[in-house]
Amino acid sequence: MAFRGFPPEAISFYEGLEADNSKSYWTANKAVYEEAVKAPFEAFCEEVDAAFRPLRLFRPYRDVRFSADKAPYKTAAAAASESEGGSVYYVQLSANGLFAGTGQYHMAADQLERFRAAVGDDASGREVESIVAALAKKGYDIAAHDELKTAPRGYAKDHPRIALLRRKGLIAGQSWPAAPWLHTANAKAKVEASWRGCEELNDWLAQYVGPSQMAPSEREIR
Repeated sequence: MAFRGFPPEAISFYEGLEADNSKSYWTANKAVYEEAVKAPFEAFCEEVDAAFRPLRLFRPYRDVRFSADKAPYKTAAAAASESEGGSVYYVQLSANGLFAGTGQYHMAADQLERFRAAVGDDASGREVESIVAALAKKGYDIAAHDELKTAPRGYAKDHPRIALLRRKGLIAGQSWPAAPWLHTANAKAKVEASWRGCEELNDWLAQYVGPSQMAPSEREIR
């Protein structure tokens, strides 16, 4: 099927799931999920600009093995891809509307070391500081998986870019509440435009950080 937007039933499905995250709700509304969420999202992933593919839709089930929260289903549908430079393109649909973000959200240990060195350097550090400030001015939210409460080891607490140095990742994203355009093909164009607006950030991350070279078992950040 061609992507024609996310229908209103997709939003109401997640409103209901937030109120009743149970197998009985899921079973009773599985057809709504398949038709109003999964099918259009898969079409979105297939039709999105080639620069952002392959975009893969995540499974709707939560991994509750090590979580105190045993709610079985994710209250959002999401898809992601990774560029050669190590940045991720991420899009999420929930009862709150649509979110699109890109960058390196959760850096591995080797990425974080390179990131801090580049932020600490006067030339590359001022460059990314300027990029981030420009994105924030345009309405992007700047975020990371986590951040330190103080300066990382080897960096002064009064470093001029201490706010960036404390981050354990760096992404820019935009959120939009549910609106009529969400139910049309314009939703794809809006997400693509948001990702393209972050090209400078992703170019910087590709040049100075790049993808992790560590095995998954070795990527723990200290």
